[in-house]
Amino acid sequence: MSTAILYVINFILLIITVIIIAKVVLSYFMDPYQPVRLFIDKIVDPMLRPIQRIIPPIGGFDISPLVLLVIIQLIGRLIVSIL
Repeated sequence: MSTAILYVINFILLIITVIIIAKVVLSYFMDPYQPVRLFIDKIVDPMLRPIQRIIPPIGGFDISPLVLLVIIQLIGRLIVSIL
């Protein structure tokens, strides 16, 4: 039972990670008003905003997605170690 829960948690964290990476990549190539990008932004931006309030862009480079990815990995490891 707990193995199935671990697989589901890891899968969810993987999906969130892929969506965050897609947001970063698409921000370089896709118009901000494209429906796909708007959809991804709706998912990721609420997670990024608190981090962006604490860590401003450094030299015009926003590192909040990187910080969010590290936080997600830490949360995933914490959950796995608890279970």
